[in-house]
Parts: sequence; C-alpha cells; structure tokens
Amino acid sequence: MISAEAQATICAHIERMREAGCRIEQVALSAETEHGTFVAPTMIEIDNIAQLGREVFGPVLHVLRYRREDLPRVMEQVNATGYGLTFGLHSRIDETIANITAQAGAGNIYVNRNVIGAIVGVQPFGGRGLSGTGPKAGGPLYLGRLVKADNSFAAPEPGQMVELPGPVGERNLYGVQSRGRVLLFPTTGGGLREQLHAIAASGNTPLVQDSTDNRTRAATLPATLGEQIEWAEDWRQQAFAQVLVEDSGEDIAPLLVEIAALDGPIPIVQLGSATRPYRVDWLFEEVSISVDTTAAGGNASLMALV
Repeated sequence: MISAEAQATICAHIERMREAGCRIEQVALSAETEHGTFVAPTMIEIDNIAQLGREVFGPVLHVLRYRREDLPRVMEQVNATGYGLTFGLHSRIDETIANITAQAGAGNIYVNRNVIGAIVGVQPFGGRGLSGTGPKAGGPLYLGRLVKADNSFAAPEPGQMVELPGPVGERNLYGVQSRGRVLLFPTTGGGLREQLHAIAASGNTPLVQDSTDNRTRAATLPATLGEQIEWAEDWRQQAFAQVLVEDSGEDIAPLLVEIAALDGPIPIVQLGSATRPYRVDWLFEEVSISVDTTAAGGNASLMALV
C-alpha cells in the first residue's frame, strides 16, 4: 500500500468483515513483506453491496452471489454506492450485455475483457459521481477545459454512440448522457430563461427552489419552458448533478460552501449571464464502452480463472 495509514485502513476493513461473519480467503505473505506496508491479497464473500460502505482501494476482491432474477436489484445497489469509475461485465448473452451496459453508472465499461489499460483516443478515461469531477482524459470534451472557449461547442446527442479507432479484436464506443437533475439559481426572469434553454439543449431536468420570487420569474416564461421545472421545497434535501447560478454580481462563495458541504459528489457550479453563456457540454456525462469482440459468447479464458 502507498502508506502505513492506507495499510491500516484496508486491514481494519478486512477485520470488520471477518467479525461480521463474512467468509474470507487470504494469501499468506512472505517474510520479505514484514518490513513494508503490504496487505495480503484477500477475497471476501458478502451478502449485500451495502456492507462495503465506501471504496476499498487495495488488493481486496469482494464476491457477491445472486440469482439471475435479482440482477436488476444488484445493479441498483452498485449504482447506489455513488462510485462509478469502471464497470466490468462477462456474459455470453447479448441481451444481458445490452441491458447492463445501459444501466451501469460508470464512466468506463468493459465487456468480456479486463478492466484496466484505457488508451487515450481509444477509450477516453474518467469516472462519474464520486469517481469523477470533470471530462474524460483523452475525450473530446477535455480540450475545452484547457482553453478559453468561445462557447460554440456543438454538443453531441445524448445516447448517440460513436465508434473510436482501436486494435483489431476490440470495439470501442464513446457517447454522452444527460447528467439528470440540475439545480438552478436565477435572479431574473431572463436569467431563468437562459438556464432552462441550456437544460433543454442537454436533456437534463431543471430543479428550482420553490419561492415567491422564482414562481414570479417562471410565470413570465413560455409554457414549454416553465412546465419542465421541478420545484423543491428545500434544495438541500434534493439530489442534483450540477448547478447553474445567474451572475448578479453578488458573492456566491457562501453558496459554494453550502453546496460543497452536502453529502455525495461535489457538483460542478457554472456562473453564467447573457454575456457569459453556460457551457452545455459541461452538462453531459461521458461514457466509454470497450468490447472484446474476439470473445463472442463470453471470454472463456477469463471466466476459467474463477
């Protein structure tokens, strides 16, 4: 492990699982590891993904057995962890592959192959939720974060997958998805209109604090825009993936502190105005899917390892 503290954290997790009655198998460490921060490769059988609580970043493999009809529930549990860097799937059934890749809330999805070795330009790399805070390394949205953009980016259609070049025997796809709910903080009716246009262009859902001022602003909008809004009694109690704030010249630091203190991923906050349009491309989440096409019907060599 990278440090003694990291070693202690992983070892403490293993012991908690042992005390909880989980079945555990460990490889014995050799004498040469006595003076380092090593952790024995460990397999732990769990009954529920919620037993993990948080990411376990070490040589620990958690195994969960489930019946096929329970797979949708298992996927809900996986997504509920909030982590979404990589997701691997091995299956001989095309229908299962299609359903699971559509449900997986991860930035990189690997089918019938290993889950490491992303290549720039082939498998743009980056996570979602607690595992990602920006665009994918090597992806088409990445460059926009490094330059002063003119906001003329033409956003791709959500759900549309583009095939990327790659080695023979692999099929690599790239696409974007809407982030979900986006929290809006308007100060004028025109500002709310601009925010809703950005939301509509990205296929997201607008979330607005229910107040007299905001209801008055919404009343000036065309019905097609106003009907999109989800009203929140208390935005702090709601789940949202990003925030749009109208620039009124006021200090937004207190709001940023309040948002950062909430549980879950820290969302991107965009400050916009009529002269500073919101970046629609930031309102998407990117997904890369890599499929081992030589393993049609399942990767027998990898499946044999278990």
